[in-house]
Amino acid sequence: MDRLTNISQNRSFGGWHKQYSHTSKVLGCEMRFAIYLPPQAATQSVPVLYWLSGLTCTDENFMQKAGAHRMAAELGMAIVAPDTSPRGEGVANDAAYDLGQGAGFYLNATQEPWAKHYQMEDYILKELPELIEAAFPVTDKRAISGHSMGGHGALTLALKNPERFTSVSAFSPIVNPINVPWGEKAFTAYLGDNRAAWKAYDSCELMAKAKVHLPMLIDQGEGDNFLAEQLKPESLVAAAKEAGYPLELRMQEGYDHSYYFIASFIDEHLKFHQRYLTTS
Repeated sequence: MDRLTNISQNRSFGGWHKQYSHTSKVLGCEMRFAIYLPPQAATQSVPVLYWLSGLTCTDENFMQKAGAHRMAAELGMAIVAPDTSPRGEGVANDAAYDLGQGAGFYLNATQEPWAKHYQMEDYILKELPELIEAAFPVTDKRAISGHSMGGHGALTLALKNPERFTSVSAFSPIVNPINVPWGEKAFTAYLGDNRAAWKAYDSCELMAKAKVHLPMLIDQGEGDNFLAEQLKPESLVAAAKEAGYPLELRMQEGYDHSYYFIASFIDEHLKFHQRYLTTS
């Protein structure tokens, strides 16, 4: 693991939570990720769930707030949580919370000044899994999940690359970014004014073209203050119905956009992925 620098490690439910930094060739900067290795990883290789976090987050939010380690330890599942964007002094940024560092949207930017570093799709899809599978006792069985912007990332990556993942889930995902303010702002900056190019990163558009149907679970809080303006799950429901895509979307009464919501249902998501990680 000469490419990796260990930042921290903590014993957790018989396994280990560890943070690492490494120099990313794809992003052209130093990157950090966290990994939870369950107790089973001490004697055998285990499958991996990749978790993509939302706007303003780092690798730490999910690992510290979601309460996922207990069930991951029981199931024998590793969890990898990358950062949400490239970072560093030389990396383009914006003063707003929803653009720039902390807001990479898991896409490959084509516009300056973003294109030099903001190649998050390639990083999550290729470089990071190759690194994880070379350095840790994990298999090449991968599932993917995420929250909000990260839910958008999980869904789009899985819809475009179903051969890479056994299953996909999301909490409060941005499902139709080409038609909501968060997506319109980010896509204009990262991808330019050609809205046709945006469709490559929109779950509703991708679902209509999907040739392979992955198991998909989405939880959305009915008390989410971003529900009507930014998330619009009904758009994905309509796209799934039109495409015949087997989507399970659960509206959860009273829950908001926070990690209290994620912590309430994360065990069910881990069990959902385990069914396919062990049978696919």
